[in-house]
Amino acid sequence: MFSFDIQHTEKRYRVGVFHTPHGDVLTPVFMPVGTQATVKAISPRDLTEAGASMILANTYHLYLRPGDQLVARHGGLHNFMAWNAPVLTDSGGFQVFSLSEMRKIDNEGVTFKSHLDGSMHRLTPEKSISIQQNLGADVIMCFDECPPPTDREYNVISMARTHAWAERCRRAHARDDQALFGIVQGGIFRELREQSARAISAMDFPGHGIGGLAVGETKQEMLNTLEWMDAALPVDKPRYLMGVGEPTDLINGVARGMDMFDCALPTRLARHGAAFTATGRINMRNKLYEDDEQPLNPGCACYACRTFTRAYIRHLLHVGEILGLYLMSLHNVHFLIQLMADIRRAIIDSRFEEFAAAWLARYSSVVQR
Repeated sequence: MFSFDIQHTEKRYRVGVFHTPHGDVLTPVFMPVGTQATVKAISPRDLTEAGASMILANTYHLYLRPGDQLVARHGGLHNFMAWNAPVLTDSGGFQVFSLSEMRKIDNEGVTFKSHLDGSMHRLTPEKSISIQQNLGADVIMCFDECPPPTDREYNVISMARTHAWAERCRRAHARDDQALFGIVQGGIFRELREQSARAISAMDFPGHGIGGLAVGETKQEMLNTLEWMDAALPVDKPRYLMGVGEPTDLINGVARGMDMFDCALPTRLARHGAAFTATGRINMRNKLYEDDEQPLNPGCACYACRTFTRAYIRHLLHVGEILGLYLMSLHNVHFLIQLMADIRRAIIDSRFEEFAAAWLARYSSVVQR
């Protein structure tokens, strides 16, 4: 039911197809984040037209509301949100550690306080798997702990806990129409990362997440970790770099053997008025674009760029019209999806290194005027 076919490989980067019950996913792939069973401001129809092949939903948030059992009664996420393509759910672990004001971690699980109403909840590996099975995603993730990346002493303790929880998740997982991915932790420490990769790989999951990155370490520390992961993980299974979506990080991740990426960055930036362009981000709230007749990104084929000018979109943002947020969000998501399509084509054509060098040379992640 699940398989991963590598169709073209050169050095560490590769193009593949991840087969799932709800369709094939071409890799490398960027997966838009639909935290609350919706990618903010974008309809499933628009996501399909933009080329999205797989999206994410969030276990923590959907457990709190509307509740995973309600979603199950409505036929699971695919039916509930009218998305008939692959879905991945995270385990809820990152949100427990990043959103909860109060939490208590022990070897059995985590007791945490809801960020919504202050109510107390208990999440264990078994509970996380139960919630994700109710949600019905194609790919679900082991419950793990996301520790501070630079604290070696704590990473030793946390990594052992993550490995034990992965074993418990594997035992609790009962749906053969869902692929359960393990997650590698270990902070920025090579020996810990390699130890974690060996432990998780030995459990024979159909895919592997690389967690605990883009959470406070330097960019070079993240890239170093990906170098180690490329050598430490099986080559015949997809590698999922969790929570990373900056365009330069996507290119650098692919160059280091990563296959799957997700991030809420494109829609978050859109809500703050930032648009991706071929040379970097631009701040569309700036008066500079008040009379600009260009599209957001010249040459972009998304609906926003085919139809509207920067001047019009800047006006929408300036007066607070919802259409502006929709167009910005649609464009940013399309931009990353198209970037991954361009990367796949460059790998197939044996010109990825030239493509990456030219792209990185002209792009700036610093918001321009």
